[in-house]
Amino acid sequence: MANQVQPQGTADFDWEALENDGYTKVERSELSDTYENTLTSINEKEVVEGTIVALNKKEAVVNVGYKSEGIIATNEFRYNPDLKVGDTVDVYIEVQEDKFGQLVISHRTARMHKAWIRVNDVLRTGEIITGFVKCRTKGGLIVDVFGLEAFLPGSQIDVKPIRDYDIYVGKNMEFKVVKINQEFRNVVVSHKALIEAELEEQKKTIIAGLEKGQVLEGIVKNVTSYGVFIDLGGVDGLIHITDLSWGRVNHPEEIVELDQKLNVVILDFDDDKKRIALGLKQLQPHPWDALDTTMTVGDKVEGKVVVMADYGAFVEIAPGVEGLIHVSEMSWSQHLRSAQDFMNVGDAVEAVILTLDREERKMSLGIKQLMPDPWNDIEQKYAVSTRHNAKVRNFTNFGVFVELEEGVDGLIHISDLSWQKKIKHPSEFCKVGDEMEVVVLEIDRENRRISLGHKQLEENPWEVFETIFGEGSIHQGTIIENKDKSGIVSLPYGVEGICPAKHLRKEDGSNAKVEETLDFKVIEFNKDSKKIVVSHTRIFEEGDDRVAPTKSTSAGGGAAKKGGSNTSQAVKNVNSSNEKSTLGDLGGLAELKEKMEKGK
Repeated sequence: MANQVQPQGTADFDWEALENDGYTKVERSELSDTYENTLTSINEKEVVEGTIVALNKKEAVVNVGYKSEGIIATNEFRYNPDLKVGDTVDVYIEVQEDKFGQLVISHRTARMHKAWIRVNDVLRTGEIITGFVKCRTKGGLIVDVFGLEAFLPGSQIDVKPIRDYDIYVGKNMEFKVVKINQEFRNVVVSHKALIEAELEEQKKTIIAGLEKGQVLEGIVKNVTSYGVFIDLGGVDGLIHITDLSWGRVNHPEEIVELDQKLNVVILDFDDDKKRIALGLKQLQPHPWDALDTTMTVGDKVEGKVVVMADYGAFVEIAPGVEGLIHVSEMSWSQHLRSAQDFMNVGDAVEAVILTLDREERKMSLGIKQLMPDPWNDIEQKYAVSTRHNAKVRNFTNFGVFVELEEGVDGLIHISDLSWQKKIKHPSEFCKVGDEMEVVVLEIDRENRRISLGHKQLEENPWEVFETIFGEGSIHQGTIIENKDKSGIVSLPYGVEGICPAKHLRKEDGSNAKVEETLDFKVIEFNKDSKKIVVSHTRIFEEGDDRVAPTKSTSAGGGAAKKGGSNTSQAVKNVNSSNEKSTLGDLGGLAELKEKMEKGK
C-alpha cells in the first residue's frame, strides 16, 4: 500500500478547498470554535435544566442546550397542569445519543433524583414540608413529597384517633420527615409531629392552671366500656362511667358520642397531673336533693328495675334515685329464693317504702307489703289440732320443713313422723315435693313458727303393742341385721325388736344368723322409749313355762288368749292390712285395742 501509485491528476487536488465552501482553514477553525461554544457540556446520569420549546397532549420537546433536543411524555408533568412553552424544567440525562442519534432524557427521574437529595436534607434540618395525599393504603396514606412516594402511618396523622382516612385523600398537608430507609429508599412522614409541638406548649399552660372543681370544655376523644376520655386541648382526662350520670349507665355510649363537645369538672389529679379524673354528673344537681320532701315511709311508689342481683333488685323511682327491694321483701314465703324468680331488669313495679335515709341517700322498698300477711289470722286458719295438707320443701337432720301456703311454713320434728319406725334422717321417710297430711301441734305467732306432726294423725300403736308384746309373750321373728353385737329382729305388725348377742344362742349351741326365722320371747317392753327386747335362748331354757308364740296367721300371743276370739280376729285384720309403711297407717290397731278392752 505504501508503494501504491496514485492516479494521475489527483495527487495535487486540493480537497480542503472543495469542502470549506470558500472558507479558509483559519476561518473554518474559528467557525468551529464558535459553534462548540454555543453547546452545553452535558454528561450522562446527571440532572440539568432544560426549556420547553414545544408542547402537545402527548409530548414535550425540551432544549437542554445540546446539539439535539430531548422528548419527554407529558404524563411526567401531570402534577403541573399549568405547564407551558418557555417553562424551565429539570431533566435527567439518561443517554446522550441513542442508536438514532437522539438525546434520551427524563423529567420524572430528575425529580426523584433531586427529591431524594432534598428529602435527606429535610430529615437533617427538621424543615416542615408540604406534600400531596395520593391515596389510602393499609395502615395509613401515601403522600407525594417532591415527587417521591412517602408513607404516612395512621398513627401519625393526628393526635386523636382517626376513624376515616379517606377524608385526607386529595389534599395538601404539611409534614415532617421522621424516618428514611436508605437501602430501600423508603420515606416516612408525620403530620402528628407538627401538632404535638404546638400541643406541648398548650399542655404546659393547661396543666399549670389545673385546679380541683375547675370547669373546662373538652372533646370526646374515645369511648370505652368503663369511661370516656376527654381531650382538654392537649391534655387527656377520664370521666369514669359512674361520674357520667346520677342514674344507672350500662355503657357510656348512652350518654356521649365521639367528637362531642362537653363541659366537665376536674375531680382529682395525681401529683404530676398526668392522670386527671373528670366528672359530668357533678355539673347537675343531685336527684336526691330534688326528691319530693313529703315522701315518707309507708308511701307507695312506682319505678323500673335497673339492676338485678341474687339478693334483691334495685328500682329507680326517679332519675338517679334508687331503692333496694331485698329478696326477703318480695314474698311472705321464708324459702330461700333468687330475686330473678320475681322480676327482671326493665320491669315496672309498684312498691312500698320501708326505710328512707335522705342524708345517706338510701332507700329500701318492699312488694310483699302490698299483699295481706298470711300470719295475721294464723290462729283461725290453722288452729291447734286441725288437719291440713302441706308440701315438703326441705330437710334438716332434726325434721322436715313443709309449706302450708305461700308464706306459712311449719316444722315436723323427726320424732313426730312415725310412731313405730326409728328414722335416722327425714329423707328416709319422704321426698322434697311430696304432699303430706299434717296436724297442727303448736303456734308461735310472734316468731312465726308452727310445730306440726304427722304421726298424730293415727292413735299411738304402742298402746296396742303393749297388750300384744307383753313380757313373756312369744312371737315368730326374722333376724334382719346385726348391730352393736345385737340382732335386729323383725316382729309382726312391722315392729322391730332387739335381741342381745347372748340371747341369739340356739338349743344346739350355735348362734342364730341374719335372715333366720325363729321364735323369740319378749323379755322387756318399754312403751315410752318404743323398745322391745327379745330372746331366743329363753325359749328352750325356760322349758314348758313359755307362752305360746304368735304366728303370721295368728298373731297376738298370750295377750290374744286373754282377749278371746274377737281379739284374735282383730289381730288377724291388722296383720293382713299391715304394709310396714313409713306413714304409720295402723288404724286397725286402735280397733284391736278397743276389742281387747271390751274382752277384758
